[in-house]
Amino acid sequence: MASLPNLRRLFANARTETEESSYSRSAFWNLILFVSSIAVFSVAAQRMSGRITAGGAGGGR
Repeated sequence: MASLPNLRRLFANARTETEESSYSRSAFWNLILFVSSIAVFSVAAQRMSGRITAGGAGGGR
């Protein structure tokens, strides 16, 4: 079975060091933004779910 070329290395070799650094930095901040948005939505969903269940709308306990 033939081995596949390392695509990451091919793309890195096609760019200058400055371009590679810029892309890497941009990808890092996009990842941080994505993880932060997941955390914000998770906290918001927990708070909304807590208000709904604390409101007495469930089962008469």
